[in-house]
Amino acid sequence: MPTLRSSSSRPQSSSSPSSESSPLQRAVGPGPRGLSASSSSSVSVPCDDWDSNQASKGDSESLSSGEDSDFEDSLRRNAKKRAAKRPLKTTPVAKHPKKGSRMVHARGQKESEPPTSNLFDAVKAAKSDMQSLVDEWLDSYKQDQDAGFLELINFFIRSCGCKGTVTHEMFKKMSNSEIIRHLTEQFNEDSGDYPLTAPSPSWKKFQGSFCEFIRTLVYQCQYSLLYDGFPMDNLISLLTGLSDSQVRAFRHTSTLAAMKLMTSLVRVALQLSLHKDNNQRQYEAERNKGPGLRAPERLESLLEKRKELQEHQEEIEGMMNALFRGVFVHRYRDVLPEIRAICIEEIGSWMQSYSTSFLTDSYLKYIGWTLHDKHREVRLKCLKALKGLYSNRDLTARLELFTSRFKERMVSMVMDREYDVAVEAVSLLTVILKNMEGVLTDADCESIYPVVYASNRALASAAGEFLYWKLFYPECETRMMGGRERRRSPRAQRTFFHLLLSFFVESELHDHAAYLVDSLWDCAGPQLKDWESLTSLLLEKDQNLDDVQESTLIEILVSSVRQASEGHPPVGRVTGRKGLTLKERKIQADDKVKLTEHLIPLLPQLLAKFSADAEKVAPLLQLLNYFDLNIYCTRRLEKHLELLLQQLQEVVVKHAEPAVLEAGAHALYLLCNPEFTFFSRVDFARSQLVDLLTDRFQQELEELLQSSFLDEDEVYSLAATLKRLSAFYNAHDLTRWELYEPCYQLLRKAVDTGEVPHQVTLPALTLVYFSILWMLTHISGSGASQKQLLSLKGRMVAFCELCQSCLSDVDPEIQEQAFVLLSDLLLIFSPQMIVGGRDFLRPLVFFPEATLQSELASFLMDHVFIQPGELGSGEPGHSQEDHLQIEQLHQRRRLLAGFCKLLLYGVLEMDAASDVFKHYNKFYNDYGDIIKETLTRARQIDRSHCSRILLLSLKQLYTELLQEQGPQGLNELPAFIEMRDLARRFALSFGPQQLQNRDLVVTLHKEGIKFSLSELPPAGSTSQPPNLAFLELLSEFSPRLFHQDKQLLLSYLEKCLRRVSQAPGHPWGPVTTYCHSLSPVENTAEASPQGYPRSKKRRIEDPSRQHREDISASQEESIQLISIPPTPTLTSTAVKSRQPLVGLEEREEEGNSELAFTQSQPPLGTQRSRSSSPQHFETPLNPSGPGLGNRLTRLSLMEDDEEVEIQNESSEEWQDSGKQSSSSEHRLDLLDSTELNIEDF
Repeated sequence: MPTLRSSSSRPQSSSSPSSESSPLQRAVGPGPRGLSASSSSSVSVPCDDWDSNQASKGDSESLSSGEDSDFEDSLRRNAKKRAAKRPLKTTPVAKHPKKGSRMVHARGQKESEPPTSNLFDAVKAAKSDMQSLVDEWLDSYKQDQDAGFLELINFFIRSCGCKGTVTHEMFKKMSNSEIIRHLTEQFNEDSGDYPLTAPSPSWKKFQGSFCEFIRTLVYQCQYSLLYDGFPMDNLISLLTGLSDSQVRAFRHTSTLAAMKLMTSLVRVALQLSLHKDNNQRQYEAERNKGPGLRAPERLESLLEKRKELQEHQEEIEGMMNALFRGVFVHRYRDVLPEIRAICIEEIGSWMQSYSTSFLTDSYLKYIGWTLHDKHREVRLKCLKALKGLYSNRDLTARLELFTSRFKERMVSMVMDREYDVAVEAVSLLTVILKNMEGVLTDADCESIYPVVYASNRALASAAGEFLYWKLFYPECETRMMGGRERRRSPRAQRTFFHLLLSFFVESELHDHAAYLVDSLWDCAGPQLKDWESLTSLLLEKDQNLDDVQESTLIEILVSSVRQASEGHPPVGRVTGRKGLTLKERKIQADDKVKLTEHLIPLLPQLLAKFSADAEKVAPLLQLLNYFDLNIYCTRRLEKHLELLLQQLQEVVVKHAEPAVLEAGAHALYLLCNPEFTFFSRVDFARSQLVDLLTDRFQQELEELLQSSFLDEDEVYSLAATLKRLSAFYNAHDLTRWELYEPCYQLLRKAVDTGEVPHQVTLPALTLVYFSILWMLTHISGSGASQKQLLSLKGRMVAFCELCQSCLSDVDPEIQEQAFVLLSDLLLIFSPQMIVGGRDFLRPLVFFPEATLQSELASFLMDHVFIQPGELGSGEPGHSQEDHLQIEQLHQRRRLLAGFCKLLLYGVLEMDAASDVFKHYNKFYNDYGDIIKETLTRARQIDRSHCSRILLLSLKQLYTELLQEQGPQGLNELPAFIEMRDLARRFALSFGPQQLQNRDLVVTLHKEGIKFSLSELPPAGSTSQPPNLAFLELLSEFSPRLFHQDKQLLLSYLEKCLRRVSQAPGHPWGPVTTYCHSLSPVENTAEASPQGYPRSKKRRIEDPSRQHREDISASQEESIQLISIPPTPTLTSTAVKSRQPLVGLEEREEEGNSELAFTQSQPPLGTQRSRSSSPQHFETPLNPSGPGLGNRLTRLSLMEDDEEVEIQNESSEEWQDSGKQSSSSEHRLDLLDSTELNIEDF
């Protein structure tokens, strides 16, 4: 297959001043002088300077492997050769044009009249067949070549979103650079959108229709017009010039068109190559015939055909050369990521379809370089292109050098921050693993293995497929016999599970096998659903599995059963799917039936074998959650149900671990469904089990109440019995066994005497709690009598008193359990229980007394807000100790959440929230999210009360510090600095709604001033008041004030200070700090009255706005918010330009700002550096030229590659009311730097 060679892509370059050519046959010059701007260190090569730039350009090497001639020379030679074959452009118009044609142009049109745009409208509508549309245009073109080609040009111009058109006069007299300049001046759209990016539904299908039109056009011309007269050189020249424009719409659309045109030409070149091969074979076959059988005419025709094909191929390769060098080489590193993605996607398709010419290192390097692109879409296109190449085994041998050069980058992309890119990277490495043996080393694979535990399911599944093909498939490969897949042998399945166990246990990457099972589910689902092999491994006597492997295998069994039954990933793994398809639901239902039928007979055997091990029996009991329990009835498997109930009873009696008891109680709950026909059997078994436990509890309780001493075995037995009853009381209604009274007596003795061990007290508390809840359930479900309500109320109050007494117990576990149960009960029996038409429960509403509220708050201070050194944990760094600390932190968070719920539901006084809020900053890492949510909800309930609570929190902290340290040097202590940070965080919590919070912030300041001067020094003393340093905390709230309110507060502070004697000339530091925070110069970045952040740009206000009226004494005293904030200065957004900061204020004060902006521009041809400040956007404009208004309007389309970050100070602390939309959207710029450096990737 011949390689691509430089051929005629464009006619003679305009670098020769004496050359005569059609305007659109010349390459695009550097563009309009008014728009020329050097974009970056690597500039797009204009066609006028093609020779000099190509000589110095390293990336634009020739497409030909063995030809070093200058591209422009070959272009001129081919242009002359092709020009002789074409008819002149003055082809007469057909006398009878096709009736109903969409594109008929009369010669009698005025030369300035633009052609119609029916072609663009037809492609946009996409209602007719594209082939018929192209055929109609071809008929029109054959009738009048100039008019037809002009309409094709205007089609591309309209597709860019430009309303300008190329007229006959422009086509004859203007050069390409002048035409593009003229079109750029007419590009005066108000929006930055153009057809390829417009969000309107009518434009969504335009790109597809646009590409289909180009493909169909080349396909219809490939046998005739493409070589006989069609001005493809002119079209390529136009697209090349547009792709080098600084107008984003021109560059984006023309690049897409050029790349799709190139793709179509590649298909044509491939067909020509096949025809040449067939011709060569026919020629060889004819020539090898004997002298008598050989036909000379046939040989001659084949030679002529070969020559014709060779000429056609040279012309196509010349066109491809022009497109590749003129467009791709510059646009693959365009500043716009969409353009870069188009180039990479298309070059990938060229390599796959025409690998003989394009699959070389000189082309592969472009994809390799772009793997480092900083935009997700471009990296994704690179990986997809490479995946298509590596998927073909015939092409892998030609990718060895590329693989060795860029393998490290491909492996590192597994950890890409974009999940879809990482997924594609893992898929690419999986293809490389399959098709290129030995390329990926063990170190490369080990960097991919941990990804199977990723939180994103798509990424984890891709890594699971890689793991399967690397570790499992070579050992468990399925042999094919007779074209059909034979059933996997039991030996192969056992090998699979042994390998799975080894990987999970030895890698030590994770503690839960459920995530590994989920990762392998898509690729190894049939193996994981082989429950027969799994259970046989677990039940056989000589399986040679240690304890850890047995536990892991059981977890794998349970995980695979859960995955097959429920069909969703484990907790914490994110998946983008909303639901299962109909086919997947059918497979899920079939799998559920299969696993139930297989495991029902084997579950009693598994429980019997592992009944002594709590870690193994608890997950086995969970298998019932995923069974289709109706199969017990429909398949007559009641005998296995009886065995299961026996094993379940043995497990419950044998174990006292919470996990086992909870799993057993829940399993029995699933079986105790009255709809099942076997309900009576299960209910009888449950009654037997509860009777057994209740009798044992009664006997052991009597021994405890009568005896003054119990040994450890008796205590353990009683505690275990209570734990079993408590676990079953949680899932089953045990009210008829009347366990409340004996448990209450036990707890009363524990509170009165303290002789009951804490192992017994803890489950007894839980048992009484569940008893009260079940009684409430019965009463709520039916009309209850007054006697029943009062009885339940009495039991609840008595239990609350017991829990209140337990809060002062010596054992911390009892204290925490009593606090949790008490907070839950107070919340359940709060006023919210009568909501929803349940007024008959009003007698049950309970309000805690002040002493109980105080004890709850004290408990919170003693057990939640404690320093790390007070936890009593062991040395850090050990996994056991770390795990213990995490468990303790979760328990403390649970306690705090319970207390906060009591505050928000009105059970406790809201002022008690100050005990929580004052620790917001100090314990932000541990409880910041809980306190923040509580603060937000409290503000939603009552904004005014919430602000008073915030001030109360600061007062409490200040008073505590004052009592500990004294008033001297208070503001220099670290504790005081922490208080200032807390005050700053409280101020941020008010959010950007300054006008809404105006009265609240002023009231907060006023109360704070009163507190700071509440205690005065002795008469005649010049020392400052002890609370005066509190003013420094108030200064953190000053940025939330309006200027008018600051003046009012300054006057109010001055009036209050008159009552305090102060040494003249020695102002107090806190007063100075507070007054400075209220001065107009401070806090220049405060929010505007409407709640939006003030612009970063300085605003020159009218001097009259800075004048303030004097405030009367009555206003100073009352601080009434009667003044209205001034209307903000209106800022025009008509010209969305980025003006230089220098002299901006002076120009705003002048009348004609537009003229000043235009005259302040730098001279023509000035470069704009990438490292320059974003405000200094230099746009060369000619102030004396025509169309000044259009030029200024065009600035709304100008694009700058700098990004402006607007940081909102209060966004971190404000959730519901802090969310706001920007007042104006970012506008696209018309002019931009069009290329990126490789170093930018």
